[in-house]
Amino acid sequence: MRQTFERAFLDSHGKVAVITLNHDVTINALSTAMVASLNAALDAVEGGGFRALVLTGAGRGFCSGADMKELPERRKEGAGAVLEQLFHPLFRRFRDLPMPIVTAVNGAAVGIGMSLALMGDLTVAARSAGFLLSFTRIGLVPDGGVTFVLPRLIGLARAREMAFLAEPLPAQRALEWGLINRVVEDAALMEEALGLAQRLADGPAALPLTRQLFWDGPGYEAQLAREAAAQEQAASTEDFAEGLMAFMEKREPKFVGK
Repeated sequence: MRQTFERAFLDSHGKVAVITLNHDVTINALSTAMVASLNAALDAVEGGGFRALVLTGAGRGFCSGADMKELPERRKEGAGAVLEQLFHPLFRRFRDLPMPIVTAVNGAAVGIGMSLALMGDLTVAARSAGFLLSFTRIGLVPDGGVTFVLPRLIGLARAREMAFLAEPLPAQRALEWGLINRVVEDAALMEEALGLAQRLADGPAALPLTRQLFWDGPGYEAQLAREAAAQEQAASTEDFAEGLMAFMEKREPKFVGK
């Protein structure tokens, strides 16, 4: 049975829940409405007797990152405040979910959308999928906890490369780097993800405890706070104003270093 929310839906596969981001117009951007939809879906998951979760996207990609059209208005609130009030509670919910998560990355996972993809305990990607830390392209710093998670997955040198150079990482190379667990043909993505999730759902009660041990909550919390402080500073620069304007005008930004 499917439960539909404004920008997401929830399907049941026995003991496995599947949350699908569903707003193809923005390639499933993490807008205010998307965050609200994901929180509503998580409410249903937590009360539904499920033992594993698959997180995926509908349409052209997994998640294109924060909704850029909301950023000009959100600047008035302060970047750090937006992270702490809008995004961090959602990411904490995924971190603290008492069941294993399999992420099925069906296309591009960009910016904080990549951070969201990495909330999974296991990550499966379609062969056409890709990952991109796009923050420096508009003069911001990586957020969504990715500066905590990414170096632990692929090492500090490669994490810095992704963050500084903002170059796309194809699914096959992401597998070779250790960012994800499996790459499959596009048509086989959900079958593979559901198969893994079913194995986890049939596993022992110790699995949720195991995932919490890997998350190492205090370290993650400290990094969320550091990201929020750095993002607040980055969002006050002239370069971010230029980067945002360049994005809206579909041109390359001209940064001046201040």
